Amino acid sequence: MADPAKRRATYEDLLALPDHVVGEILAGELVVSPRPSSPHARVTSVLGARIGGPFDYDGDGPGGWLILDEPELHLGPAPDIMVPDMAGWRRERMPEMPVTSAFTLAPDWVCEVLSPSTAGHDRTIKMDIYARESVEWLWLVDPSARLLEVFRYDAAWVRAGSWRDEAQVHAEPFDAIELDLAALWSR
Repeated sequence: MADPAKRRATYEDLLALPDHVVGEILAGELVVSPRPSSPHARVTSVLGARIGGPFDYDGDGPGGWLILDEPELHLGPAPDIMVPDMAGWRRERMPEMPVTSAFTLAPDWVCEVLSPSTAGHDRTIKMDIYARESVEWLWLVDPSARLLEVFRYDAAWVRAGSWRDEAQVHAEPFDAIELDLAALWSR
């Protein structure tokens, strides 16, 4: 006897989750992860300040971007419902932030901070979805390994750079500024 077809997860499944977890629907499957740990939160806080300031809101940098923490993305026809740690849209593609709870326009840049519970999905199915949606840049940040990997999409993911520990980095697409990786790992 054949196994019954697996039911596709729905948005209602996400809404039924408790507040202390993050839910996503990847390839029709409900994926539930714990809320980020303090090293994870530190990375996104520092990146948000360092990148968001000059590229989004302070007016003293190159500008041209809209940067958000944990936006809910609804991508593709099914859709896949994802919550990257950070995402950015060039203002030429998204001149103003829409009033919405979910974005259907794929970002130009995504940052995923890896943790033991998310790294497998981040490095496989989420990378595949971002490629399918032609996200141009993907940053994978691993606080445990003190590692930043930058990928550029050009018909396939190409590693644009990889840096560790206390490196001073000019990383695409925000290479107009220097990023001190030591600040990401400080406790």
